[in-house]
Amino acid sequence: MSNKGKIAVVTGATGGIGFEVAKRLGTDGYTVILNGIEDEEGAKRVAELTALGIEAEYRGFDVTKEDAVASNIKAIGEKYGKIDVLVNNAGGLGGRSRFEDMTTDFYRFVMALNLDSVFFASRAAIPFLKKGEHPSIINYTSNAGWTAGGPGAGIYGTSKAGVHAITRALAKDLAEYGIRANAVSPGTIDTDFHKQIKSTKPEVFASWANNIMLGRLGQPEDVAGVISFLASKDAAFITAETIQIGGGQALGI
Repeated sequence: MSNKGKIAVVTGATGGIGFEVAKRLGTDGYTVILNGIEDEEGAKRVAELTALGIEAEYRGFDVTKEDAVASNIKAIGEKYGKIDVLVNNAGGLGGRSRFEDMTTDFYRFVMALNLDSVFFASRAAIPFLKKGEHPSIINYTSNAGWTAGGPGAGIYGTSKAGVHAITRALAKDLAEYGIRANAVSPGTIDTDFHKQIKSTKPEVFASWANNIMLGRLGQPEDVAGVISFLASKDAAFITAETIQIGGGQALGI
């Protein structure tokens, strides 16, 4: 089945996993709308995709800002007449803080970045997903959603547990329209997400592979391939699922 004429929106797509996902969906034939907050980087990424023959455009907006998300998703939907895939890729650790010292602002920021963003974008996209072909929403949870995160990452874990739940809730809510909702749960993927530890403690970073059954860190392409599948007609009977992409890391060794 051709994906030509199909529309994919990927948030947080100016680097890391998000860009690889956008590139893969573009290679699959989708017109890809990349979101981000670094406009210069966004323009560069669109140029890269265009050079590969991919139809792409960039829209700069902050996924934590309700009005900006609503107006931009609406504009995309109205321009193309539909949205076929929404990939809620934007998110992050936001920093580390123990609960005793945690400011309310930090708490709200991490929850907004990881959970509000999924709600805002999904809500805005639903009217246009209803017009899509085999439409679906794909979210990102994390092993931290089950383990509650490492030291200082408790609110990150809490927000990702929320993403796990909202994915299933969206699947229930949207099934009658034929809109599927699934999530991926990437393990340790070699991206800028880990650049601080990679530059300051390279031996610690390298040792992480020892805790992964398949003996290596993940690559952004590993995630992009699964998202390509979840967006495709091959996954037409899969909804409310979370796929672990961690080389067996979630089971421990």
